[in-house]
Amino acid sequence: MARLTFTGGIHPYDGKELSKDKPIQEILPKGELVYPLSQHIGAPAKPIVAKGDRVLAGQKIAESVGFVSAPVHASVSGTVKSIEPRRVVTGEQVMSIIVENDGLYEDVGFYPVAPVEKLDREEILQIINEAGIVGMGGAGFPTHVKLSPKEPRKIEYVIANCAECEPYLTSDYRRMKEEPDKLIGGLKMLLKLFGNAQGILAVEDNKPDCVALLKQLTRDEKRLSVRALKTKYPQGAERQLIYAVTGRKINSSMLPADVGCVVNNVDTLVSVFRAVAEGRPLMERIVTVTGDAIVNPRNFRVRIGTNYRELAEEAGGFRGEPAKIICGGPMMGFGMFDLNVPVSKTSTALIALSKDEVSALEPGPCINCGRCVEVCPGRIVPSLLADYAERFDEEAFLKHNGLECCECGCCSYICPAKRHLTQEIKSMRKIQLAKKKQAGR
Repeated sequence: MARLTFTGGIHPYDGKELSKDKPIQEILPKGELVYPLSQHIGAPAKPIVAKGDRVLAGQKIAESVGFVSAPVHASVSGTVKSIEPRRVVTGEQVMSIIVENDGLYEDVGFYPVAPVEKLDREEILQIINEAGIVGMGGAGFPTHVKLSPKEPRKIEYVIANCAECEPYLTSDYRRMKEEPDKLIGGLKMLLKLFGNAQGILAVEDNKPDCVALLKQLTRDEKRLSVRALKTKYPQGAERQLIYAVTGRKINSSMLPADVGCVVNNVDTLVSVFRAVAEGRPLMERIVTVTGDAIVNPRNFRVRIGTNYRELAEEAGGFRGEPAKIICGGPMMGFGMFDLNVPVSKTSTALIALSKDEVSALEPGPCINCGRCVEVCPGRIVPSLLADYAERFDEEAFLKHNGLECCECGCCSYICPAKRHLTQEIKSMRKIQLAKKKQAGR
């Protein structure tokens, strides 16, 4: 039987063996914690604390501003040192709340609002909103917004994105192995929001133990099923995942809800469960610290605001000076030049590599081989779009569907001329999306 997948994609070395068998280890931050007010798509949160205030773990320290926004909660107890711009992983300076950890880890006390079965749709959405939950696979879209389509009765599938197709990342794998009850519980809570929907746990088939475990735990659940996906990058990209599971197609002008789907990441679903069933806001996440330059690759349970340097130290430090450090996966993550930045809600991994193979390669001229077209999951022509982007030919870029690029990096990976195709297209997309946003205003 054909395995569930999409057209295109690549099979890079996945590096998962470095950390996949390492159980989640909780670490406690040592120094000050930095809470950027913009850890999500939408309006930055507004501080509701001031310098000198004492805060407790789980306390809301910044409130959402508008519908597309998300509050921020302290992850430790301590004193607010300042509210000032601090650098984040992208290199930008973002207004942040700085809390000096007192080492006591006193919390506000966590209690569910009510038993889950007694909560209605609006109450569940309000809990998710107040908990500050956003897409934790990297996108950072406020979860309560994603779960509020105009016509909820038309949602037919609620998909748990358990693919984890990015090389090196194993945090979702460990969640599925160690806390499957919370993952399934979070998915069942979302099904309460969509009465006509089926829940699907979509897992790549390179995780047969997780497929078997989740099938065993959901065998008596009439509204839940487990689907094994073909292992291929970017199987976990939203458009490709929806197509692989349902056969339905979406483009850059559509939302998953337009084809009756809602998709959420593993860590996001666990956070939903903990917010609704336990009354806990989002103040921690699982981060993979790995790479051949890391002494002891691990999966850590990390409190939001923790300094990245502490993660590297907890993993034994570096074997030598890394040639490349990446926040997130190697295909879609950010190159880091400074570890003195905070873990945010969307942080997934810290990867340290002994070789920077990309920088060592000198790009050459296109040889018109067509390999970038073959692997492109968006079915566009990356080589042409990169040419248009280099010449800043906006009209041609849009005419040839440049906005359909999902920035997965497959074209750059496969290109024998080692052209920086994704980077060129990404830069032009950013400009065009900003213009569309401005025009919409």
